[in-house]
Amino acid sequence: MFDELTPDRLIAIERLWHAMFGKRVPPDPRLTPQRRHRARLMLRVFDARVAGASYRKIAEQIFPKLKHDAATWDENPVRITIARLSRDGMSYVRGGYRTLLRRPRRR
Repeated sequence: MFDELTPDRLIAIERLWHAMFGKRVPPDPRLTPQRRHRARLMLRVFDARVAGASYRKIAEQIFPKLKHDAATWDENPVRITIARLSRDGMSYVRGGYRTLLRRPRRR
């Protein structure tokens, strides 16, 4: 009956109860602002890749203030960041989004 997901279930039940009875829903402690921001970026990059955009075009939209010229693109750390966001976005779409519903745990 009780397992390692019990605290997550209790948080979800409490938030549902607040929503059902018109009370102010407490913020979800399972998603930090950083995780929420990164999840948004992952889905934006994934959508752009599905639409056929290159990593460089995506980087120009997500990081407009950074330099994205062709000469330095291969060594640019932004390229690696965009590739990781794309990879992680794909894993979210394939079912990894469930990890958002669990609190981060130390192993």
